[in-house]
Amino acid sequence: MNNEAMEFVVYLIHACANKWNKSPKQVYRKMKEAGCIDKYLVPNYDILHTQGSNYLVDDIKKYLAIRGVMI
Repeated sequence: MNNEAMEFVVYLIHACANKWNKSPKQVYRKMKEAGCIDKYLVPNYDILHTQGSNYLVDDIKKYLAIRGVMI
């Protein structure tokens, strides 16, 4: 994972935590459990980083729900 992708993932963890009223640690665990970071965010960084924060937070929520991970 390059530096830009890592900063992007950290930013999204905090954005999700703020929107969902969870700690960044809780959000990281949920995202990691679902493979969201390694299988979705990092591989698709080039496309995803051009999207808005609200869209991405909602998209991550859907990704987690499809994989049975409840927020």
